[in-house]
Amino acid sequence: MRREVSTGSGSDRVARTMIVAKIETRSLPLSVLTSFHIETFLLPGLSRGRGKLEVNNLHMNEIIVIGGGLAGVEAAWQAANTGARVRLHEMRPMQKTPAHRTDKLAEIVCSNSLKSDEPGTASYLLKEELRRGGSLVMQAAAATRVPAGAALAVDRAQFAEYVTDKIESHSQIELVRKELTQIPRDVITIVATGPLTSDSLTADIIELTDDDQLYFYDAIAPIVAADSVDHSIAFRAARYGKGGDDYLNCPLNEVEYAQFYQALVEANSVPLQRFEETRWFEACLPIEELARRGVDTLRYGPMKPVGLINPYTGEQPYAAVQLRQENLMADSYSLVGFQNHLRYGEQARVLRMVPGLERAEFLQFGQIHRNTYINAPRTLAATMQMREHPNIFFAGQITGVEGYVESVAMGWLAGLNAARLLKSEELLRVPPRSAIGSLARYVSSAETKNYQPVNITFALLEPLTAEQARGVKRKRDRHALQVKLALAEWDQWLENICLDAEPAFAPAP
Repeated sequence: MRREVSTGSGSDRVARTMIVAKIETRSLPLSVLTSFHIETFLLPGLSRGRGKLEVNNLHMNEIIVIGGGLAGVEAAWQAANTGARVRLHEMRPMQKTPAHRTDKLAEIVCSNSLKSDEPGTASYLLKEELRRGGSLVMQAAAATRVPAGAALAVDRAQFAEYVTDKIESHSQIELVRKELTQIPRDVITIVATGPLTSDSLTADIIELTDDDQLYFYDAIAPIVAADSVDHSIAFRAARYGKGGDDYLNCPLNEVEYAQFYQALVEANSVPLQRFEETRWFEACLPIEELARRGVDTLRYGPMKPVGLINPYTGEQPYAAVQLRQENLMADSYSLVGFQNHLRYGEQARVLRMVPGLERAEFLQFGQIHRNTYINAPRTLAATMQMREHPNIFFAGQITGVEGYVESVAMGWLAGLNAARLLKSEELLRVPPRSAIGSLARYVSSAETKNYQPVNITFALLEPLTAEQARGVKRKRDRHALQVKLALAEWDQWLENICLDAEPAFAPAP
């Protein structure tokens, strides 16, 4: 059934259209949306002409991107590179967040690691798809990379500077330093406000999606000055030799570990919001919460010593704390996996019990912040469009993906599809075997009742067929084959949609 509503009078009368019934989850060009027998009303700036919807309003000649984080800048970059005019709204520095420190775009507030870039892993596959798809964030990461073994880690200050310069110098992008408290309903808009969406905009998102607010708590790891680490105790190595000596390792014996563990579980934490259920993201639990699950949990998690040999003793330590280089100057290191929400004084007291950190100077203490996300499967199609408002896209962590690169991927897809919608072109259907396709499939079709954020894993990717898996016994080899097949399909798809299938930036060695 169709409902059409007109506003204005005489020659100023404008038809409005909006999809208010569920659209089948697949890519659809704007020109064919009206062929469905669904309830509609026309958007301002759109009129019917020769069987399709045409843009005739200046407001529809540009794309609004809300949020200058990783997903927002990627979306803006991809849309602008197709020739679309983009207005990128970033509320900082006018409006601050609990975690950001600067006014730079794409500021990384948690770990400076973009996770593994080891060929054959799901994380590598996602990065490689983006590299081959011309990702701005992957370009910035390659330019500002710091040693981190098999992981891709960046100098966060130079990374944000690089991205900000690229966005500000792009002729098709207008950067607006102003908070938007409402999502425009009558223009093509990409909401990429991330997990730290302002309260006012969160309220508008709840109204727009007609859903209760979803959230989880996330925590940030401490950073220490490099020259405050005792290098007569800490030793350089990476687990199993992957990456050579990229990490600093503080070893603990059994007694030292027991004392540290006891102090950690007894330390005072910062209280959370009253009257609010505590929901943690399982892949990024605060270290004190992880410790409460059992005395050996840390030794099988962030403090695992496996694959590390202490050159001072020639033996593997009972437990170890790893420190990862934070910047190209190598004057600061973050404590890997040590995100927490302890009071600052308690952090200093407990962490200085770790051998090698007795005189640690903390440049940043661990912090906690509340992450907001929507129930995407109820709201979004695999194109990142809202089903009921197809001119509005969501991208990044607010969709329910977790992780820097996962957020970038959703921004990449939303930016390209928003530009195609603007030009009344068919929207992209990402190959199902790909990592980006797998994430899009998850956020658009996962179970809605207990919807939880996810990182990219092989569990999300399409499994090998019985024929493909025949003769491939080891899990590692099966995963390597999945990556190989996915990249072959990805390159062919990029060629078909006329995007350069050549790697834009060098992959990890």
